[in-house]
Amino acid sequence: MTQAPRSGSGRNTPRGGGKGPKPGGKPARQPGAAGGQGRGGKPAPGADRGGKPAFGSERGGKPAPGQRRDAAGRPGSAAGSGKADQGKAGQGKARPGKPSTGRKPGAKAQPAGPRPFGRERFGQNLGPVRNRPRPQRAEGGQAGGSTEGLHDPNGVRLQKVLAQAGVASRRVCEDMIAAGRVEVDGAVVTELGVRVDPATAVIHVDGIRIQTDETLVYYVFNKPKGVVSTMEDPEGRPCISDFLKKNKDQRLFHVGRLDQATEGLLLLTNDGELANRLTHPSYEVPKTYLVQVRGPMAQGVGAQMKDGIELEDGVSRVDSFRLVDSTPGHVLVEVVLHSGKNRIVRRMFDAVGHPVERLVRTQVGPIRLGDQRQGSIRALGRTESGHLLALVGM
Repeated sequence: MTQAPRSGSGRNTPRGGGKGPKPGGKPARQPGAAGGQGRGGKPAPGADRGGKPAFGSERGGKPAPGQRRDAAGRPGSAAGSGKADQGKAGQGKARPGKPSTGRKPGAKAQPAGPRPFGRERFGQNLGPVRNRPRPQRAEGGQAGGSTEGLHDPNGVRLQKVLAQAGVASRRVCEDMIAAGRVEVDGAVVTELGVRVDPATAVIHVDGIRIQTDETLVYYVFNKPKGVVSTMEDPEGRPCISDFLKKNKDQRLFHVGRLDQATEGLLLLTNDGELANRLTHPSYEVPKTYLVQVRGPMAQGVGAQMKDGIELEDGVSRVDSFRLVDSTPGHVLVEVVLHSGKNRIVRRMFDAVGHPVERLVRTQVGPIRLGDQRQGSIRALGRTESGHLLALVGM
């Protein structure tokens, strides 16, 4: 028997003189039919609506900012709407005379024109480069298009260097230069005749570092639980090199460490300068973790961790604290911090009385783990590596 429609849904008034549903129409969805749900319509721990494990994945377990779930576990209207019968979920009334710009207040506008590396699969949602330390101006070079001190008569035309690096076609690269979107050694270049040495020039497009050294590689490894963050282990435990198949001949560094019980994102590279900067505390590279602990969690724990927790090696604090999900006996929390101290997340949660049950690192700087499967290694896209290099002033 078809369930009666709710009041205010717009389905109480019969159409066509009170005719019933058309033959062959789709039946109404029954409450609790979504896969991976437990009692009361709540999603099961660690499962998305398809019933697949979602802990540590962007597509599962992490509602969008300002979004809440309804009784059946489906994403509902934006938080704070208060009413379920005001049209489509998440739609607000536009203010007269103020057209929407589509950007959040204070957000940087994207440069006009084609994006660098526009055909890449990864990194197209990273937005503008944030917190990039401004490089020092080259001696004699000035902003505004001056090429004094930058032109190398024996070098390669700038638009050709950009095209060979995969930024875009040469014609599009010429348009980017003319639009003032390209920097060489900290100076904005707008002249098309500039020649540079690809081996020494530091080039940015829209703030994204263009890597012209093809010998440098950058990878993301989704470390499973039980794997040691070393290339070799004298005790015979599983380590990173066991997952390197095509890259066994390359000498790679792992950027930072994850303890044996922690899962998630680990960067691998042969760029020693980048590895040093990413781990140096002065650059304050943010790292995002999903933390599962025993619940319920008392109010004020997040504020306490933001203010600072006194540990044996000093005061440590998180940059942000957000409750992601709560099920009977378990709480899922997202924390962001830039500290690189050993086992810092576990020690902080131990200090507030909530020992960690499961810990997954999902993001380092602008690089996200996404839906990459555990134990797999993928190469960073040029947009991703460019954002990462620019974040630490390279």
